[in-house]
Amino acid sequence: MKTELRLTDTNAASDSKGRTWGLEGGLFWWLVGGVGVAITLFFVLLVIVKTSLLTAFLVALVPVGLCLAYIFGLRQGKPPGYDRDCFEHWVSGGGFAPEVQTRLFKHPLAEDQL
Repeated sequence: MKTELRLTDTNAASDSKGRTWGLEGGLFWWLVGGVGVAITLFFVLLVIVKTSLLTAFLVALVPVGLCLAYIFGLRQGKPPGYDRDCFEHWVSGGGFAPEVQTRLFKHPLAEDQL
């Protein structure tokens, strides 16, 4: 009887990019970047431009909101490349296929109605 164990590498964990704070893969870094831009913008508006605290805070919420909209609207739970496909569709319109033209064929004996 052979008692030797056979070990094989299955790479079972290589399919997942992991999660951080419930965000898939590297989406965590988009949120960190948005918060970093918001903090920088807040202090620039507050110290250099000398705006009010409320104005600086509300303006600084914009980058965080944009990052969250991008993460949860275009990336989280979507297939790879979904965000790029959406941006391409918004910028250039339809896909690479020719546009479908519908023709209304009339019966040859039908009267023209204008």
